[in-house]
Amino acid sequence: MAVTGHASVKSRGGVSTLAGRWPLLGQRRRLVLYLCAIVALDLAAIVVLGASTAFRWQDALTFGALMACGAVCIEASRRLGMPAGVSRDLLSAWWLPVALLLPPVYALFAPIVLQILLQVRVRATVLHRRVFSAAAIGLAGCTASLAFHHVVEDPWSLSWGSGPPILYAVAAAVLFALLNIGLIAVAARTADPDITWREVLWDRESVLLDVVELCLGVTVAILCGLNLALLILALPPVVLLQRSLLHAQLQAAARTDAKTGLLNAAAWQREADTEIVRARRTGDALALLIIDIDHFKRVNDAHGHLVGDQVLVGVASTLRGQLRDYDVVGRFGGEEFVVLLPGADGVEARQVAERLRTHVALMAIPVDDTLVRVTISAGVALMNVHGDDLIDLLAAADLALYRAKELGRDRVCVPAVQPPQSPPPRSLPHEPAS
Repeated sequence: MAVTGHASVKSRGGVSTLAGRWPLLGQRRRLVLYLCAIVALDLAAIVVLGASTAFRWQDALTFGALMACGAVCIEASRRLGMPAGVSRDLLSAWWLPVALLLPPVYALFAPIVLQILLQVRVRATVLHRRVFSAAAIGLAGCTASLAFHHVVEDPWSLSWGSGPPILYAVAAAVLFALLNIGLIAVAARTADPDITWREVLWDRESVLLDVVELCLGVTVAILCGLNLALLILALPPVVLLQRSLLHAQLQAAARTDAKTGLLNAAAWQREADTEIVRARRTGDALALLIIDIDHFKRVNDAHGHLVGDQVLVGVASTLRGQLRDYDVVGRFGGEEFVVLLPGADGVEARQVAERLRTHVALMAIPVDDTLVRVTISAGVALMNVHGDDLIDLLAAADLALYRAKELGRDRVCVPAVQPPQSPPPRSLPHEPAS
């Protein structure tokens, strides 16, 4: 698992520029110290355990066979690529058996080997992320290995099929997963204190994937204990699962905007069409918002496009944080966003839009010696009032948005009635403008 995160600082009115920058500087310093501490602890463990571990050819052969299987998995899925940001794989199926069957020092080396292969053969990412990932996985695997070897005198007894060693192996695998998740969660939380522990620790899909990884790892360890050649039988299904997982992640990435993480225009349109059909069938209320960042071009001209991208990310994060899980939010293109509010009537839609406007106005992006602040304007359209399909709703909300701009921006407007002839809406872009 790779670690990514956007550091952000929320600042309210009355906070000086210097005071707004100190939290960010302290936050980065804490993150660097934490990453260095984990890597230093991993290196210390390698030195200490390496000096106290006797070399055996059987251990080296088993380690080499498991790493070779991991390399085959990486090569087999290499053409698919790897999604940006935090990605998941099934390589625990190979380094977890290392932790269970071999001396703990091998658990420290296993992620180093596979992370190097990922960096060289799949995608070259920021080096410190690879180093930290290898260290975090290594420490988690080493701890699980020490715990397992402490309670099971002969780790190869896993192949005997007796209950206690298998139960202890499952417990060690759970310990490995919890430690790995915890170490990475601390890094993510340090990088972005605004996210909650629940967001970095709990996700139903991630928990399901963790269970699959643990089952695969314990199963592969049992097969290794029976006969090392049985890895040939374990390799094809693991490769297939790995490719399926990456394919699903790449499909999900294709639906999202690369800069903001929101739905892209095409994916949002599909989701919105589905919600509108449902609302039309059930008679439920529904509202649509078009949101535009005021004077966004001035931000790009004054501070550069990188700062503009930070503003986009900040606005997207604010929108997502203030909306319900089932609200459909996406990037419409450039500095515009679209939000579909199932079940929202005119009063609720106006309240939501005002809340979004207020929270964005409180947001601040620290840049050099200043804080960049932006405001938004929003146009609101209501189902069965301003239209009954997506095209009509977009046209009405777009008209209301232009009215908000004409009135001075930083405001929310709702069309009084649907115009007799709605102007055609701007076409949904295939790729958002930068």
